[in-house]
Amino acid sequence: MTPLTLSLANHPLEPLSREETSAAVRILKEQRQLTESDRFVHVALKEPKKEIVMEYDGSKPFEREAFIIILNKKENATYEAVVSLTGQKVVSWVHVPGVQPTIMLDEQAECEIAVRKSPLFIEALERLDIHAPELVMVDLWSPGNWGTEEDATRRLARPLCFLRSDEKDNGYARPLPIVPIIDLNTMEVLRVEEYEYTKIPDKEFNYTSDRVGPLRGGIKPVEITQPEGPSFTINGHEVEWQNWKFRIGFNAREGLTLHTLSYHDQGRDRPVLYRGSLSEMVVPYGDPGPIQNRKNAFDSGEYGIGQLANSLELGCDCVGYIKYFDGVMTDSKGDLFVIKNAICMHEEDFGILWKHTDWRTNDVEVRRSRRLVISSISTVANYEYGFFWYLYQDGNIQFEVKLTGILSTAGLHPGETPKYGNLVGPDLYAPNHQHFFNVRLDMQIDGNENSVYEVNVVPEESGENNPRENAFYAKSTLLETELQAKRDIKLETARYWKFVNDNVKNELGQSVGFKIVTGENCFPFASDSSSLIKRAGFIKHHLWVTPYDEDEMYASGKYPNQHLGGDGLSAWAEKDRNIKNTDVVVWYTMGHTHVPRPEDWPVMPAAYIGFMLKPVSFFNQSPAINLPPQAKKKYCGSTVKADGCQS
Repeated sequence: MTPLTLSLANHPLEPLSREETSAAVRILKEQRQLTESDRFVHVALKEPKKEIVMEYDGSKPFEREAFIIILNKKENATYEAVVSLTGQKVVSWVHVPGVQPTIMLDEQAECEIAVRKSPLFIEALERLDIHAPELVMVDLWSPGNWGTEEDATRRLARPLCFLRSDEKDNGYARPLPIVPIIDLNTMEVLRVEEYEYTKIPDKEFNYTSDRVGPLRGGIKPVEITQPEGPSFTINGHEVEWQNWKFRIGFNAREGLTLHTLSYHDQGRDRPVLYRGSLSEMVVPYGDPGPIQNRKNAFDSGEYGIGQLANSLELGCDCVGYIKYFDGVMTDSKGDLFVIKNAICMHEEDFGILWKHTDWRTNDVEVRRSRRLVISSISTVANYEYGFFWYLYQDGNIQFEVKLTGILSTAGLHPGETPKYGNLVGPDLYAPNHQHFFNVRLDMQIDGNENSVYEVNVVPEESGENNPRENAFYAKSTLLETELQAKRDIKLETARYWKFVNDNVKNELGQSVGFKIVTGENCFPFASDSSSLIKRAGFIKHHLWVTPYDEDEMYASGKYPNQHLGGDGLSAWAEKDRNIKNTDVVVWYTMGHTHVPRPEDWPVMPAAYIGFMLKPVSFFNQSPAINLPPQAKKKYCGSTVKADGCQS
């Protein structure tokens, strides 16, 4: 192989560039003599060890490596490779037996074409009096693993099918009672499962502006301008904003990631979070019917949130003064695949941050809040998921998911009332389902040695110390091992968890830390013996804590696709390792139970779910005390004073 002239990144955590990605593919292809049967599932930065990153000061060279997953379709075999870009050689090549890697984008497109051309499928359509297979939408669904020989030996898909009236029609209004089973390695339709309901829904339900009828009026423009530019500065993928400093990452599986998040305080950058990422998400359906009962989509591990990211548009997905970052990866053939504007970053106004009126002097002090928004949006078949990290001027960190898109629908016999879902149209219903998200938080509160406490607010016992029987206090309990740290939200005690460094104190002698403020959440309804719980055991608890292990990255394990289960958090926690005063990783699971409404159809208004990390004794006082008042402005002839209040 002729040595490449290659420009390498200037920081260990900088995502692979276009040049580095192409070079990694070329090196692997040539040195391992890959063939057309070898498909590239995943090409991304192999993140260096934590100590290398933390010690990096720009003065010494560092090893630059790519991590690659290969699927040999002929052998139905998965391989993991590590390519040194610095040395331009393959340093590791390992066969991983008995697993199926993430479904590739190419497979989704190829699957639809193959199904439409299949004689078995065409015959099934004709029995439904459908003679235009080109109008059938074929949504690739992962099949799960139900213990059969087929599940264990083939790379399968179990698509759901919908009928359009034309190429722009919303096909989800017409679900079909047929399910093709396809081998993705050969693109052969093995069989077509046919189910019966007496009528395919025929009412159109479209949502584009040209098909919904008269649009409402009276909406005046809202303009967001920053004539002096943004308040953030950028160096590659490193960002500084309002005392925050961090790095942005992106890969095909997790999508948007945050790294080395710190806050400048007391003359230094104080670390808070080493790495934050969406570890896994799973969407289980609660309908026992034969078409619906296998629907348990692991949208990150089976499909890849990053490779499904949208190219975001100014004024639609993001508004204001925008900085975009592209998502760099490859297609299954190893050719460079770039999602332009995969990540959007901007500032936005967030109302009042703090205010006080001294009624004796009539002096008013008020400061408005702004937040930095880092976001990415992915389309997984019918659903859209927006992933948003927010940083605030008072030291808060927020993660939020916005759920929108189109419901996954099913047909009914005329006059039938669905028990496990809700009607959204004539002969059409949307099944009940849940969305679970697990976020991996590699905490680093003023250093790697952190501990986790559970805090419950409890009433004081009656007696002489509580004469009015009104007292209550916050009781902190140290979680010392993994099994102790399998915890759930408890509203009765206003339970929360705080992550602290007991080795570092603030001026009041308190351990510095952050607490998690939980938002909407739920528990799964599937039984412990269900395939769902075996494969996604992490959804049984809201909080998990493990000691740092660079190989423990995904709550459902590295390869959930067609996996029988028993991997990931539920297995790791059984080791019951020490989590006291050590390098800990916090895993937070949040769930949204969706019993569909007619108002969610034909396109769903966004639902919001998330959590916040708030400083607890991390600072000596409010870090937002030094914010300046707003500049004077004029609106509609009224004067706006420096405090932002109209007069």
